[in-house]
Amino acid sequence: MFNRVAIAAVVLILSACGAPRPRPSVPQPPIHPAPGLQSLPPPGAYTIDSQNSELRILVYRAGPLANLGHNHVMVNRAVTGLVQVGSSISASSFALKVPVEGFVVDDAEARREEGSDFPGDIPPDAKSGTRRNMLSAAVLNAAEFPEITVTSVTLSGTPDALSAELTISVAGHEAKISAPCVLQGDEHRLTAAGSMELRQTAVGLAPYSLLHGALQVEDAMQLKFSIVVPIS
Repeated sequence: MFNRVAIAAVVLILSACGAPRPRPSVPQPPIHPAPGLQSLPPPGAYTIDSQNSELRILVYRAGPLANLGHNHVMVNRAVTGLVQVGSSISASSFALKVPVEGFVVDDAEARREEGSDFPGDIPPDAKSGTRRNMLSAAVLNAAEFPEITVTSVTLSGTPDALSAELTISVAGHEAKISAPCVLQGDEHRLTAAGSMELRQTAVGLAPYSLLHGALQVEDAMQLKFSIVVPIS
């Protein structure tokens, strides 16, 4: 039987963790780009607008003690990179860098935007504990691998139904994944936006677990992204 101190310690640890449940792959970008893309911008190299681009990761608690933890929203607005526009979608490419230290955990506004699965504000100690776990050697290993890199291998489809085959490097692990997205824009900017489920194990990560699995981080995460490229 746990005494009160032990129970309080367990609750504090659990509150710093979260985990994902599968969610439908419906484009739900946090930034709403301008519609009406009629054609690709002129061929050339374009730099990503980091101030208006965003990567958002939703993770969900799991396990018998999941009700003692929280679901979490991780937001990164420090994405950098280059888009090489060719004569067609298939002749185009891109490369992104995501600094792992750039993730903000459980921003209150981001949680409200994500709805009922993310109720209320999270205590500061729980936020810092989640971020510490995320950046630790057991997960993203920020000290040794400070960046996540994403590089396109092939692009295919149409602006409103684009498929990107990608190479992603996370914490020293390299994996191939497919990402659906939508291209939108006008004469001033191009935006690639989308939403997808991604399993941590698919990119070489081990989902976080405590107390012999009594509290877990679900393998499946929900990724949302909006990558903005100025073209004028």
